[in-house]
Amino acid sequence: MWIFYAIGSSFFAGITAILAKCGIKKTDSNVATAIRTVVVLLFSWLMVLITGTWGGIRQIDGRTLLFLILSGLATGASWLCYFHALQKGDINKVVPIDKSSTVLSILLAFIFLHEGISGKKIIFVLLIGIGTMMMITKKDIKTDSEKKSGGWLIYAVLSAVFASLTSILGKIGIEGIDSNLGTAIRTTVVLLMAWLMVFVTQKQKEINKIEKKELCFICLSGLATGASWLFYYRALQEGPASVVVPIDKLSMLVTIAFSWIVFHEKLTKKSAVGVLLITAGTLLLAVTA
Repeated sequence: MWIFYAIGSSFFAGITAILAKCGIKKTDSNVATAIRTVVVLLFSWLMVLITGTWGGIRQIDGRTLLFLILSGLATGASWLCYFHALQKGDINKVVPIDKSSTVLSILLAFIFLHEGISGKKIIFVLLIGIGTMMMITKKDIKTDSEKKSGGWLIYAVLSAVFASLTSILGKIGIEGIDSNLGTAIRTTVVLLMAWLMVFVTQKQKEINKIEKKELCFICLSGLATGASWLFYYRALQEGPASVVVPIDKLSMLVTIAFSWIVFHEKLTKKSAVGVLLITAGTLLLAVTA
């Protein structure tokens, strides 16, 4: 059954961006992020209860807690940037750039965690990097530079940067504790950060103005994220990680497919090649890990 759990994880991760995009047509992206984080938080603590690892809270030391908090802050920043980018840009461009965080994660792992970089890994990283660059056009760069508040591109890039920091800080933070418990603690930090952003930007009044249809899609995106986590960790528990991880990475293709079906977003030939390079590089990295 683990193969079906892995496919389920990829599917739900893929439709998360689609559902979120449907929920932020009129709703502020920060408000939407805060609301969906509540749903994700419930799922993350549900995982802790299901796995019976809540007792591990007493064993968390100061250093571990610090890195979990930092990882949560990085996750929160990544989510805020990601959904802001989704609100302004096309899904089939934002998602691949966000997925390119793999490149920076490997570089940071080499610097801070002293993880080795082989010749093969460098080639795979280059594939992802070249693919990402092919997704960005001169028009995108020009448009972003002309906007004082920044367009979708800068937020998509920042999303990838913070996502890479999340993986490094999270890896350090979950040494010695259960990953489900670590995820729940990190998500709690994300929740606090997301709602803080809402009040700092004085967007709390917009909560009552959210249309029921958009609120439904926002909550569904949170449920999709939670469902993806449940399927992912169940698949990892029963199947080989070397196969589960690559299948989960296919979520990008699911997102792009649905963006074409739902929003009629089409890829140019150049962007399509870029997506293929990113997919190939990511899968090869996962398979050879």
